[in-house]
Amino acid sequence: MYYEDENNLYHYSYRKGDSNVTEPVYNTRNYAEEPAQAAVETKKKGRGARLVALMLACALVGGMVGAGATGAVRTAMNRGTSTTSIAVSDRETTEVETVAVTGAKKLSYTELYKANINSVVSINTTITTNVFNQTVQNASAGSGFIITADGYIVTNYHVIDSASTVKVTLYDGTTYDATIVGGDEDYDIAVLKIDATGLQAVTFGDSSKLQVGEDIAAIGNPLGELTFSMSEGIVSSVDRAINVDGTPFNMIQVSAAINPGNSGGPLFNSYGEVVGIVSAKYSSYASTSVEGLGFAIPINDVIAMVEDIMENGRVTNRPYFGMTASSVNANYAMQNGLAVSTGVLVNSVEDNGAAAKAGLKSGDVIVKVGDKTIASMKDLNAAKKSYKAGDTVTITVNRAGSEQELTITFDAAPEQTKTVEQPQQNQQPNNYYGYYNDPWSFFDNFFGSPFGNQYGSRSYGN
Repeated sequence: MYYEDENNLYHYSYRKGDSNVTEPVYNTRNYAEEPAQAAVETKKKGRGARLVALMLACALVGGMVGAGATGAVRTAMNRGTSTTSIAVSDRETTEVETVAVTGAKKLSYTELYKANINSVVSINTTITTNVFNQTVQNASAGSGFIITADGYIVTNYHVIDSASTVKVTLYDGTTYDATIVGGDEDYDIAVLKIDATGLQAVTFGDSSKLQVGEDIAAIGNPLGELTFSMSEGIVSSVDRAINVDGTPFNMIQVSAAINPGNSGGPLFNSYGEVVGIVSAKYSSYASTSVEGLGFAIPINDVIAMVEDIMENGRVTNRPYFGMTASSVNANYAMQNGLAVSTGVLVNSVEDNGAAAKAGLKSGDVIVKVGDKTIASMKDLNAAKKSYKAGDTVTITVNRAGSEQELTITFDAAPEQTKTVEQPQQNQQPNNYYGYYNDPWSFFDNFFGSPFGNQYGSRSYGN
């Protein structure tokens, strides 16, 4: 507030007792009753006083503006015209309806979650082992999703591998004992069955239509206890070839937060459709910590196998070349006069097998399957996962320096057949415990590489 002192100057005050004064108090003395000389002297003094007062008033206005809300609240409190309060919005919560997943419209993340949460399950397993004649039980957790109303559930093979018991918990808290119908370790998929009906199943989308930058979301059971959590992100890469524990995969790379316990859960596109099975995460590369590197198996690569497992208890339609093969590297190409330094060398073909019928011969180097470039056995095995037995695809081979295109129709892989890649001929062990020529393969195999051995791989069921 303003107040007037005995020298007729105006001041700004926070003094107690001034709260009832709401307007500036000006000099109220009647100068007309003063002697003329006093009036003249007062007039002279008043000019200076008014000039000072004007300057003070300007400074005061600037100060009040600078003080902002704090000054306004303080002034209001001093004047007794308001009380201190906190503003609270009275906006009502918007009710989100459960929408059907039809692929016709994009969903908000809230709509996506509400539309699918009853199709996601939490999986808890126990593994019983015998250590020094003592029974030891270990627990692990993962995620999965319902694919039929009568209780078929998809998850990762590594979630239920060696499990003694498997329990599945729905979003409403109901827990069921689950039966393992079957699975495939190489493709990291498994199918469970619970005794229930009327369940809400997911809707599958087309993973081949995913584009880098597209929104995605994952729902799962991170850390085994943060059940039914959703994380969101974008597609970082499609057809990303990675190596998980020695097994090659074509993966969808995503930026969504993926953690232990998310394995086996669904990856949704922005339409609420399942386009992948969350499978892996890298948190470090060599000695470097990394973030935002999550991976999911494209649903198109495994849906036929899931149906096969449901019907037969195992994958019976795994594609099979009917040949033995090995990776080509620059050293081997130079020693043997090959025209290419990368690819997959055909060592032998089975009589009447798919490779023989396609015209593949020993010495051919496979450099492409379909539109995928093949630089190693890892690439070949990853490319095979896009096909099933009976599929026909064009393969490109380098034969004696010239490229040829051949057409192959895959056979079905024999049950439980795994053939280890043959070592290349004319190579001498270099004392790295039997690893050939390249010492880096020794370090990769003994010390590990987060993306697997870059210098060699194994061939499963070619």
